[in-house]
Amino acid sequence: MKTPIPATVDAAPDDTSPAPHKKRRAAGLSLTAWKQFINVAKPYWLGSDRKKAWSLLLLLIVLMLVETKLAVMLNNQTGEMTSALASRNADRFWTSVRACLMVLAFAVPTYAFYYFMRDQFANQWRRWLTGRFLDGYLGGRKYYQLGADSEIDNPDQRISEDINTFTGRSIHFLLIFLGSIMQLVAFSAVLWSISHLLVGVLAVYALVGTMVALVVFGNPLIQLNFWQLRREADFRFSLMRLRENAESIAFYRGEAQERAHIDSRFDKVFRNFAKLIRKQCSLNLFQRTFSQLTLVLPFMILAGGVLSGELEVGRAVQAAGAFTAVLSAVGVIVDNFESLSRFVAGIDRLQALSRLVLPEAQQTAAKTEARIQTRDGEHLALEAVTLHPPGSERVLVKDLDLVLTPGDALLITGESGCGKSSLLRAIAGLWDRGSGVIQRPPLEEFFFLPQQPYLQSGTLRSQLVYPSTHCELDDETLLDILDQVHLPRLAERVGGLDAVHDWEKLLSVGEQQRLAFARVLVHRPKIVILDEATSALDSGNEASLYARLRDGGATLISIAHRAAVLRHHTHVLSLKGEGAWELIEAGSFQFDGPVAVVKGGAQPVRQLPKVAVAG
Repeated sequence: MKTPIPATVDAAPDDTSPAPHKKRRAAGLSLTAWKQFINVAKPYWLGSDRKKAWSLLLLLIVLMLVETKLAVMLNNQTGEMTSALASRNADRFWTSVRACLMVLAFAVPTYAFYYFMRDQFANQWRRWLTGRFLDGYLGGRKYYQLGADSEIDNPDQRISEDINTFTGRSIHFLLIFLGSIMQLVAFSAVLWSISHLLVGVLAVYALVGTMVALVVFGNPLIQLNFWQLRREADFRFSLMRLRENAESIAFYRGEAQERAHIDSRFDKVFRNFAKLIRKQCSLNLFQRTFSQLTLVLPFMILAGGVLSGELEVGRAVQAAGAFTAVLSAVGVIVDNFESLSRFVAGIDRLQALSRLVLPEAQQTAAKTEARIQTRDGEHLALEAVTLHPPGSERVLVKDLDLVLTPGDALLITGESGCGKSSLLRAIAGLWDRGSGVIQRPPLEEFFFLPQQPYLQSGTLRSQLVYPSTHCELDDETLLDILDQVHLPRLAERVGGLDAVHDWEKLLSVGEQQRLAFARVLVHRPKIVILDEATSALDSGNEASLYARLRDGGATLISIAHRAAVLRHHTHVLSLKGEGAWELIEAGSFQFDGPVAVVKGGAQPVRQLPKVAVAG
């Protein structure tokens, strides 16, 4: 199965804005960004794992308090050692050294355990959040809808990478801010006891630095990071698409076209990153200036007291250490601005995905647009079904009434693009844009055979039992089923039922289609939907496989263009285009080249009332 091409957004003139049809921009460091963070994070802290989450957070806070206390003690002993050396007091110096070593004996393992628990916490959160998004992404086959109507780009990258970044950075920044508060309180007391003036200078210095960072480097840097994430994902996807379609591209000799396409994607990555580098360079200059001045500023303010003898040298060193610690606490946004901007950009992408895949978002979307309704029933029936393709007002089928009873076989015909495969998607629940009611048995009783079967990575046994994960049939029965679909020596050829291969490359398309029929015989569904499922088979194999399905009593719904398949069906639904349709008994229908005609002369296209398809 080929991966759908992702939605891409061409760069606006400045290469940092979305194309006209995508007006949404990344949220900056604002109330909007905070709301987005809460929407994504809140379910974990209030959900089923909340006790574990809050317990781990409490443990980390305790470790941070211990680490902060030990840091204050080390800073005090640093000042004490400096004063002892300045006064040439050996006993005082060695006493301070022993105290430092004692503090370090506790500080080092505390530090290591804190970071271990922080990463463990982030990993647990990632596992929970990934599971939540996968439930929404796979539940209700939302992954198909996102690929079909291109509402969002690269959902796979958002789940695999953005969630990991979100959980890791969330814990990182949460603990940084909590630690900064603890550090601010602890070292401010030390600093206030030494110099009130130094505290005032520090407050003004930190406030000015933070405001400059937000105003000058704020939203521009976040926007650049937002678009870098998107363009990196698009570039990676273009390489993945080349690998997955390698054989088709090689037959076409389309390397030049593919190179041009990949180069265009990479050019966007390169140009956006060049702007990001320039903006980051300016931020680095500002951050370095902001932090390096702290090496000089406290000594300049305290120099007069030390030179006059009113203040010990050690106390000045202690004050400088406290000044640096407090400035680090209040300047946490400046110091982490670049990574914070990437974090905010990732939140915006996750929030956009959550609006489309999470259950509460799907319920809201369902209320805003008319949809084809589905009801449970013993057999398949369509009542006044009108079908539109996603994102379009074009009418594919209008007011279709149809009833299929067990054992019936319906052949759907019509010109290319008239809506044959689209009708199958609606019956299978993949498309629901339109109106009317589809009554059907549970989807577990359906089985779909596409023209190009999907073969997963795994053993030959797993191909036979797919989409189930296990099967009660023994090996002898599975081998007999392979024989029934005219693959008698396949297991022997590949190394047995438990052999693992790249099946899409090993098997021809005809063999893949026969293997797909084997799945039907394994599962024995009540309704089988075939979309050109025998296109690569010769007439003998095609007739044999259709006969086996009919003998099994399954209801068939087929799309095919060969006249030979007509005898395996009871009725024909001819789609005429622009929503028109006609229901005909198979015995009164014949193929005439590419155009289907009705036996006995031309008949007008008619909108039938509810028609029961009888065997």
